[in-house]
Amino acid sequence: MADPVATGIDVLDRKLAGGLPPGTIVAYTARPASQSELLLYELTAARRTLYLSTQRSAEAVSHAMERTAAPVGTPRIRRVGDDEPLAEARELVGALPADANLIVDTMDVIERTDRTAYTAFLNRLKEHLVETGSIAVLHCPKVESPPSTRSTTLHVADAVFDLRSAVGATELETYLTVPKLRGGGAPTETIKLELSERVSIDTSRDIA
Repeated sequence: MADPVATGIDVLDRKLAGGLPPGTIVAYTARPASQSELLLYELTAARRTLYLSTQRSAEAVSHAMERTAAPVGTPRIRRVGDDEPLAEARELVGALPADANLIVDTMDVIERTDRTAYTAFLNRLKEHLVETGSIAVLHCPKVESPPSTRSTTLHVADAVFDLRSAVGATELETYLTVPKLRGGGAPTETIKLELSERVSIDTSRDIA
């Protein structure tokens, strides 16, 4: 079995026994009003990254990364348009280099396409990730009316990272869980995070 690929986020890598298997597709679910992008930005620091943005312009994503205090890399950022999002994403993914990260932020636009074509896209993505030893993180916002193919995304994904926020007595508390990790070994405990300027573990409780 190939060695795990570190995400570059220490708290996650510790809980995942070093990282994720090469070829993994991650569905990353979070509310749109959360600061979920911070985790995506930090993922770019670990290795070469292709960052596909379906809603914000490439310039807006680049500007946000420049302003964050989180460690970030120098990802290749591309905007996927609304006209032919699946075709554009397929072409860009086909050029993903070896040992790289693919981030899609967000999946809604691509998911709102023909189910058969979308399923074929996910399966081809999986094959390409395995061939190149890469990892994909698909940002899936939790909204009132998700795309009808969201269940397909979650089923095909090898792992699911779920980010949740709750208002505590004195602060907004953010938790990350890994409810799905194909092959087993998913962390059973909730990881409490600090999502402010960067992703870090909340040390107010002994959960490490």
